[in-house]
Amino acid sequence: MKLNYEAAVANRGNQARVKNVFQRAAKGEKLTIGFIGGSITQGFDATDPKLCYAYHVYEWWCKTFPKSEFAYINAGIGATDSQFGCARVDSDLLSYRPDFVIVEFSVNEGSTPHYLETYEGLVRRICSAEWRPAVLLVHNVCYDSGANAQLIHGKVGRYYELPAVSMQSCIYPELLAGRLENRVITPDDLHPNDYGHEIVASVITYFLEKILADAGDGEEPAEVKPEPLTANAYQHSVRYRNDNASPVLAGFVLDNEPQQGITDIFKKGWTASEKGASIVFEVEGSCIGVQYRKTIQLPAPVAELILDGDEAHPHILDANFDLTWGDKLELDTVLEHGEDRKHRVEIRIKESHEADKLPFYLVSVIVSGKGVGAR
Repeated sequence: MKLNYEAAVANRGNQARVKNVFQRAAKGEKLTIGFIGGSITQGFDATDPKLCYAYHVYEWWCKTFPKSEFAYINAGIGATDSQFGCARVDSDLLSYRPDFVIVEFSVNEGSTPHYLETYEGLVRRICSAEWRPAVLLVHNVCYDSGANAQLIHGKVGRYYELPAVSMQSCIYPELLAGRLENRVITPDDLHPNDYGHEIVASVITYFLEKILADAGDGEEPAEVKPEPLTANAYQHSVRYRNDNASPVLAGFVLDNEPQQGITDIFKKGWTASEKGASIVFEVEGSCIGVQYRKTIQLPAPVAELILDGDEAHPHILDANFDLTWGDKLELDTVLEHGEDRKHRVEIRIKESHEADKLPFYLVSVIVSGKGVGAR
């Protein structure tokens, strides 16, 4: 199969930051290659972690610049989005000071104003890091429908002049034309298999090779624009779990089991089983999200969230998951562009059952805005 790799270049962008990393790698500096995204970045359906697209791209750096020493940071977490990415990017990625970063969330999100804003917040947060990392956007695709969020993610990429590649315009046309069969590259039309990950990596490394071949500097590194594209409430986000928050507990208990890596997602939270059990946070910001476990082990408890004492309009947190692929880390937005002030968040068990197999698991509360904080 011969792909039209040139068609994959969704945005040439300002390549000065990438070239700067190339120059440092050629000199033999120690560098860090980082990735953040969903299950494809995590490596789901690859038979070995070293067979996912991210590790293949990391290997390209190692082979292309043998004088340099590279660290590999994979911050992919399945079934998550850029809103959660904003809240965890500091701890899961930026704390390692990556020099080159791939951002991949295009099959995890819809083309909505909400995701335009959260994606911008994540990208802007990475690009604004003091050491000026190079950023490449990767747009994966649903191989049965061609769907992804490239329409809105591409707007962010063009606004910030970021290089980007697209599987929608490179791999997907081969499927439509019948030159490539879906099951050769993916078992479920979403996650690449080993061969699919290899192809995705080849699209990315083609573009990197293309940038590398352009020896001239030609442009100054793009600065982060002072004015964002959206209201950009999510660039500054904080995630509250039981290791950094002290809510008022009445029937909820802490989960103190140690977390085994970032993909061990149901840790550092609070659990409750009895109807009427409650947990209360006081937080400060303009956007609030709550993460909890939706489980396939039915039945499961149902909770309600009361924001600022508004009993008449509770937000239902139903832990019963109607799909079968596994328990999901659900993220519900309960306030978006509200007043940027202190808010009271109460979560209480509304419904429980004798046959419940698992307690309600509150994973975290995520707060975004200019005045993020809690007590």
